[in-house]
Amino acid sequence: MQKPEWYTKAQDYWNGVTASVDGMLGGFSVLDPIDVKGSLSFVKEFNHLAGGYACDCGAGIGRVTKNFLLKVPFAKVDVVEQAPSFVEQAKADYLKREIDEGKIGNLYCQGLQDFVPEEGRYDLIWCQWVLGHLTDGLKPNGLIGVKENNASIEQGVFDEEDSSITRPNSELKELFKKAGLTCIKEELQKDFPQGLFPVRMYLLKPSSTSSLS
Repeated sequence: MQKPEWYTKAQDYWNGVTASVDGMLGGFSVLDPIDVKGSLSFVKEFNHLAGGYACDCGAGIGRVTKNFLLKVPFAKVDVVEQAPSFVEQAKADYLKREIDEGKIGNLYCQGLQDFVPEEGRYDLIWCQWVLGHLTDGLKPNGLIGVKENNASIEQGVFDEEDSSITRPNSELKELFKKAGLTCIKEELQKDFPQGLFPVRMYLLKPSSTSSLS
């Protein structure tokens, strides 16, 4: 499948999803507090993040921003989401209080493949269930957080409906390496129900030999 068609199919799929927490989690809204608890525990040792600036990539209606990133707590979060209905829901309802309080910076309604972050802006770029590597935009000590499903088979699992690939842990880490990133922490999300893909969290930083900033 060519890239334009790949992205278009993905956008068509998400445009048909309800702009709610249940929609963001594929009907598993019960996972939200478990997911948030795991993410907060994963980054709690990185004290320098508190009070900083984060970017939520593929943010949907802002579930991760509201329930995780602003509880780290980051002082401000930029939101990047390609589905207009999700961005409007975030503005009008789900993140309205946080917007009014000045905790939300920019809300970008665009796909990650088109998003070019401002250089040196972020302490953390968080990509959850939306893998896209951003090659700039981090502060000197900034980190990239990735939270993704892991396939149990080497060739991964292709989902034609939402135009996505679930990759095995080994392939994800190889992709991080090729992107010039070093994995400094990796952890399996705990307490998700059986029958779902395993979910891993990764914290990445630019390798010392990389030109990423």
